[in-house]
Amino acid sequence: MKRSLPGGIGRAWPGVTAVVLFTVFAFPVYWMFATAFKANKDIISDTPVWFPTSPTFEHFTKAVEADGFWTLVGNSLTVTLIAVGLSLVIALLASFAVARMRFKGRKSFILVMMMAQMAPWEVMVIAYYMIVRDADMLNSLVPLAAIYTVMVLPFTVLTLRGYVAAVPKELEESAMVDGCTRTQAFIRVIFPLLAPGLMATSLFGFITVWNEFPMVLILSKDPAAQTLPVWLTGFRTTFGDDWGATMAASSLFAVPILILFVILQRKAVGGLTSGAVKG
Repeated sequence: MKRSLPGGIGRAWPGVTAVVLFTVFAFPVYWMFATAFKANKDIISDTPVWFPTSPTFEHFTKAVEADGFWTLVGNSLTVTLIAVGLSLVIALLASFAVARMRFKGRKSFILVMMMAQMAPWEVMVIAYYMIVRDADMLNSLVPLAAIYTVMVLPFTVLTLRGYVAAVPKELEESAMVDGCTRTQAFIRVIFPLLAPGLMATSLFGFITVWNEFPMVLILSKDPAAQTLPVWLTGFRTTFGDDWGATMAASSLFAVPILILFVILQRKAVGGLTSGAVKG
């Protein structure tokens, strides 16, 4: 015999669960930002200081004035924007072909994309290192941008494929009847309707590339050719680990992703759900 939860417990538990999960995942982020504003005596205190008692920007100043900070910011932005941009262009064309055309090997192509999406890229580090080494391109941003493009491409193709498939063919056919070529119909009719999908995939790609660590650690030993994640791991002073400056640098590192997510969150969620279309 089926039993229901008494009173308002049945209605309250989803909200309670959501609050608990939010607290678990949000607390490390809060602690990082809070530590960045704490004085050194509060950071090293034996008793946890939950809120900055004397907020200071000293740690942020130390982080942005550290050697190589702005160079690595430029490296991270360059690699990320190139990888995301290239993956969107390639995936847009590939997703249109997969969603609209029927050709031999279409299902195999989709299967390969799914397998590539599920594969852990860390297992390919050695293979990528040997290829880049033999091409004499170690300590360069070019192979990093190329590898990151390949990393985010499967997800981008699969997501945009669902979006293209969701656009009625009649819209494209009507545009072609009115005199548009297939390319013009795609640019004028289909492309504007793919904005949510493009935002979702660009957000995913940006987060993936911005946070990537193993590839750049192996392929770039020259500090001038590295990105921010590797730099953060070695943020030390002559007196040891500077946790205040490390947390400040980590907070600055997280700010672009937080801003991008706040701007694109609604479109991104819609893109992730609408992209899962059978086709």
